[in-house]
Amino acid sequence: MWDNYETSDFIFDAGIDPALAAVKERKQLMQEAINLDIWKGTNFSPEEDPDNGEQLLDDLEQNDIMNELLRNASDLLEEEAQRMGHSKIVNDQAWSPYESKTMFLLDTIDNLPRTRISDSLMNVFLWVLRETGARDVPSLHHLRQVQTSLRKSSGVPTTQHKSPKGNIFSINDPRTLVAMDWANPTVCEHIHRYPVIPPGGVISEVYHANKWRKDVDPKTLSPMYDAGHCHYYINELAQLKSGEFIIPVRWLEDTDGKVFADAYVVTIDGQQIANVEDESTILIEASALQHNFLDLTDLQLLPTWNYQAVASGYPACMPNPDRALAEGDPLYTSWIDIFGDDVSGNRSKSWNKHWNIYMNHRNLPRKLLQQEFHTHFVSTSPVASVTEQFHTIKQVIESTHKDPVKVRHGKSGTQIRFKLYVNCGPGDNPAQSDVCGHIGGNGNHLCRKCNAGGTREFKRSDDGYHSLFKPGAARTGVEILADIESQVKIACLGNAQAVSHQQTKHGVKDGYTQYWIDHLIERARTLQKAHPKRTKTDIQNELLIWVQEHKNDIYNPFLTLDGFDPAIDTPVEILHTILLGIVKYLWHGSHTPWTANQKQAYAVRLQSTNTLGLSIHAIRANYIMQYANSLIGRQFKTIAQVNVFHVYDLVESTCFLLTKAVGELCALLWIPEIRNMEEYLTDVEIAAANVLDLFSMIDPSKITSKVKLHLLTHLKEDILRFGPLVGVATETFECFNAIFRFCSIFSNHLAPSRDIAFQLARQEVLKHRLTGGWWPTSNGEWIAPGPYVRNFIHNHPTLQALMGWTDEKPPLEPPKYDANKKTIGNPKHISWSLTEGAKAINSSEDANSQWSPCCYVIAQSGDKCVLDSWIFAVSPFNVSKEESITGRIIEILVDSTGRRAIIILDVFIVLSTRHETFGMPMLARRQNEKTYAIIPSTTINFVYNVQHDCPLAKCKASGKQPLMQERIESGLSRAYIEHQPIDRFVINTHAFHNAHLLRLAIPRSLVAPIPIYSLADQKLKHTEIAQSLQAAQEVKEAAKAKGKQKRNDSTLSVLPVDRTHSGSNKRTRLEREEEDLDQSEMIIDS
Repeated sequence: MWDNYETSDFIFDAGIDPALAAVKERKQLMQEAINLDIWKGTNFSPEEDPDNGEQLLDDLEQNDIMNELLRNASDLLEEEAQRMGHSKIVNDQAWSPYESKTMFLLDTIDNLPRTRISDSLMNVFLWVLRETGARDVPSLHHLRQVQTSLRKSSGVPTTQHKSPKGNIFSINDPRTLVAMDWANPTVCEHIHRYPVIPPGGVISEVYHANKWRKDVDPKTLSPMYDAGHCHYYINELAQLKSGEFIIPVRWLEDTDGKVFADAYVVTIDGQQIANVEDESTILIEASALQHNFLDLTDLQLLPTWNYQAVASGYPACMPNPDRALAEGDPLYTSWIDIFGDDVSGNRSKSWNKHWNIYMNHRNLPRKLLQQEFHTHFVSTSPVASVTEQFHTIKQVIESTHKDPVKVRHGKSGTQIRFKLYVNCGPGDNPAQSDVCGHIGGNGNHLCRKCNAGGTREFKRSDDGYHSLFKPGAARTGVEILADIESQVKIACLGNAQAVSHQQTKHGVKDGYTQYWIDHLIERARTLQKAHPKRTKTDIQNELLIWVQEHKNDIYNPFLTLDGFDPAIDTPVEILHTILLGIVKYLWHGSHTPWTANQKQAYAVRLQSTNTLGLSIHAIRANYIMQYANSLIGRQFKTIAQVNVFHVYDLVESTCFLLTKAVGELCALLWIPEIRNMEEYLTDVEIAAANVLDLFSMIDPSKITSKVKLHLLTHLKEDILRFGPLVGVATETFECFNAIFRFCSIFSNHLAPSRDIAFQLARQEVLKHRLTGGWWPTSNGEWIAPGPYVRNFIHNHPTLQALMGWTDEKPPLEPPKYDANKKTIGNPKHISWSLTEGAKAINSSEDANSQWSPCCYVIAQSGDKCVLDSWIFAVSPFNVSKEESITGRIIEILVDSTGRRAIIILDVFIVLSTRHETFGMPMLARRQNEKTYAIIPSTTINFVYNVQHDCPLAKCKASGKQPLMQERIESGLSRAYIEHQPIDRFVINTHAFHNAHLLRLAIPRSLVAPIPIYSLADQKLKHTEIAQSLQAAQEVKEAAKAKGKQKRNDSTLSVLPVDRTHSGSNKRTRLEREEEDLDQSEMIIDS
């Protein structure tokens, strides 16, 4: 499968045969056993030194080899015995490409992502199956043979490469990984071929946002529209059915798949001279097209172009060069995200560093990409960096621009072709700095996206400090590359100090190219010493010739990738920048000063949080408090949403204001869709400015030292380019690290990159088969798995969970009424008069009618609403159906026929003012009267989170409840918050879940962020804070100088006279170097 690709000098095939590799390794182990004389026990020393660490390591290595030999020998003997008694397995086409259901299931459990099985355990499974009389049970050897055969016929090519630095690693072909999506009937129907016109202007996906819609070169997007009988390409003249001429420049589609185009109007005067009106575009429906460029040529309808059109190059682009590449096939573009990070290959705390690259297919919607199933492994290496590995991956990507990948469409069965381009590079900040060739967050110019920053003195000055609260001059990939080329040119002079000075001055220091810079500096110095008569310029020119010849190997491949600008295509990542940055800083500043009693009070409050409508993991307050300095993103996500309700009297006032500001910003950033972009960006800018201002008030130095704070100023541009930032978050990639580790621990670590790539390639192919994907055979035909294989996962939710795949579930329907059974699952029936609904103000049911209580109901948003959930629903008292009603569910009922479900709502109203402490909307009863209303279950809009107004009610931790240990009552008790009977509640606008719906349902005056300072006051406040930072620094330097003088006086008083001016004083020298560093520019590697 997928073995017909060629790019540069690389031939892509199925890779190394793992069975042959295993035989080779077995022979190698046997030879090592002979060399080490493992079987000759008399050769070992009679006594062992327990303190000899090297000897202990040698012993451990010998034990590992012995165990491996014994396992291999045992496997060989068992396999031989099984083969002798093994009956021939009958091939069942329904389970194709497997011989039987047993073989299919064994291969499935052997390739589960998070449940890896060793050969020894698989042998146990096979033994159990045989002992229980199961049919068609293969031997382990036969199972491996079948897996090897399947990999050769339908596997993902795994190929070995050597980086320009000489490091060897293996990659799984990204072209195949994307081709599998196109060839998969379950996946291909979700692929968006063009930028999508957002429905109702609601932006929720990357393909709705500006990069695809406006910013990127249209040549990198899908260039053609398939009208069935003919193909229309961008930059080619076409005629509409109305007779008008246009030039499509970008194809678009709507959510229903209907195709449109941005196009230039072509006007033709009376002399048949054509002019392109390219000042603006018009939007046309593709169905309005009548003739493409080839038709117009055949019909001799091509006009003569005027001078402006010729000068702009329009006739030269016709026909579109992509038409020849497509060779009559539909041609599209697939965008991928490249994620790179350093990950430990061990599950223990022992660090085993690997650089990993994963990818996903950006033409798919976010609801699929958030599934583990759609995250794809590309490569790993313990020696080659992410940029080194991407050097090869870039060649593979660029090969598709000249030789598009052919694939059978999973639904239509037609052959299509596609190119690959990189959409963005999500990752943590150090990884993104590496992609951008940036010096890192500790450099003077701390931002990879702009030139903000400078020397320490400048950042502490009034203007310099204020400049960190807004984006600086934007960086571009072209400028970064030019700066690195300049550094290389200087390096050819052998001047390391000049290179370092330029890196510090501009904040550009590419980790990949630095290797070559150091190499060129050394070569230049060697040549200068060997040829003293040659001028430095002459030697520089010689080295620059070598650089020009090897420029593709020397420069960062991310900086030369078409369609990708690392300075703007590495968006702010909300997991590392917000949760593990802003929220973590806030949390540390909040809990550090607490006493033991305050910590206990906080833990009790946190554990008493109402979690309905939050969609978070169960809160473990004692764990959070016990390990307060070792929390992970999941816990910080909880803290960001609820902390404001628990720390209002535990932190000082400015810190509490910061808690509110951070919660407000987080809720905005986790919004999954944007309905009003202008309004949303205004809110984000105000919320981010509030966070920065409050951080600067608490600790002014954080603004100059923490790049994660400055990155908040770039949120607006990234949201415009990529849409909601949850769409470019890295949480799914980070979760995939666990799957990588499961593969790493089963490698013998002689070839970890190859072993891990092999195993993850097998998992990719299994996923493809399970979901009915097609693959090519050696004779060019395309085949699909048998019906039992492709339907198996749809009928087994357990397997779906194990594979990290979520089936698209149809909307829940009411339970079916069975006429033969008078009840549905024997529900309990009660008369209407005994329900809470009988007290509702709109009750009209027969008092004797029978109803059954239910556990939950599903809202329009898909939320599961249980008793005591707070909801917004369509008001039953409003004829227009536009007015909403809110309150708490107190009862869920279904009638005796099972055809009608209702809820009884305890009605509340949203007050017109914000809470005086939390700054959030409040809920209260109308005129303090309890009112019930009957709401049809189908009219529930969404669920949201509400907290009790404890500050007003003065709720205390006066309750006691049994403490459960080992699932039984221990006899001990723990405190909990007893909420006092007050009917006022607070709407939690810091909650992430349904934040976008909540903001629509509540008046904007109650949810819009309020700036702490006006724009006029902001600059004055920043100047004031900067001056306080300068004063603090002066005090610090004076104290340091005073301490230094004191130590010098002390040293002089104890040293002999003849030693006061001779000899070395290490402490004095280090202090002098530290002082010099303080006064100079920082040069810090990323």
